[in-house]
Amino acid sequence: MTDAPTPPALHWEGLTKRFGEKLAVDTLTLDVPQGSFYGFVGPNGAGKTTTLSMATGLLRPDGGRAFVHGVDVWAEPVRAKSMIGNLADGVRLFDRLTGEQLLTYTAMMFGIARDEIAGRVADLIAMMDLREAAGTMVADYSAGMTKKTALACALVHAPRVLVLDEPFESVDPVSAANIEDVLRGYTTAGGTVIVSSHSMDLVQRMCDHVAVIAAGRVLAAGTIDQVRDGQTLQDRFVSLVGGRHATEGPQWLRPS
Repeated sequence: MTDAPTPPALHWEGLTKRFGEKLAVDTLTLDVPQGSFYGFVGPNGAGKTTTLSMATGLLRPDGGRAFVHGVDVWAEPVRAKSMIGNLADGVRLFDRLTGEQLLTYTAMMFGIARDEIAGRVADLIAMMDLREAAGTMVADYSAGMTKKTALACALVHAPRVLVLDEPFESVDPVSAANIEDVLRGYTTAGGTVIVSSHSMDLVQRMCDHVAVIAAGRVLAAGTIDQVRDGQTLQDRFVSLVGGRHATEGPQWLRPS
């Protein structure tokens, strides 16, 4: 008797979203395996952020369904969201709180036991190298510090799945390396990460699976090696989505 296959951490089934006449996401279907570090890449306007927003309960789809470990995100939103750590693009934080206060408030919102909150907050502040800024209002943080604080908030309830939209944008190289280590440890322990990024080098280095989307549709998905097909991920990405112009530019742009 063979073992039953492990169900995916994330299952998206026909996700669809329109904004007026524009079809942003077109019946997108994708499975993200448990324990994977999954890259979700595409050109600007491909529908990445819209898809992740629908998959995490931030934006209601016009069609299709999204599941987290078998739980329907829109039928059972509270149960589903308890399993998701979400770093969404452009979401505002309560920036009149200090970093420490914001993390504490987030932990309370997720129902973390009071006697555990202070320890978790201290661990996350240390992990994100935010000790010196912990007592400063988030409104006064740099873009990179704000990103790290938002990631800490996504981790505070120890979710089973992390959904990260451009998590390394504006983050300095040392902090980025520390965050990479944390995320690798998280997946090694059984957690699942899906990360949207424009950096093909980062995705190729960090991820074991990747999906390439354009115009709201999946063009290729699988392990990194399957999708690369013997090329670099950057070259494979460009060949899939198109857009490279074989030109040296206008004559006036060339130095004399």
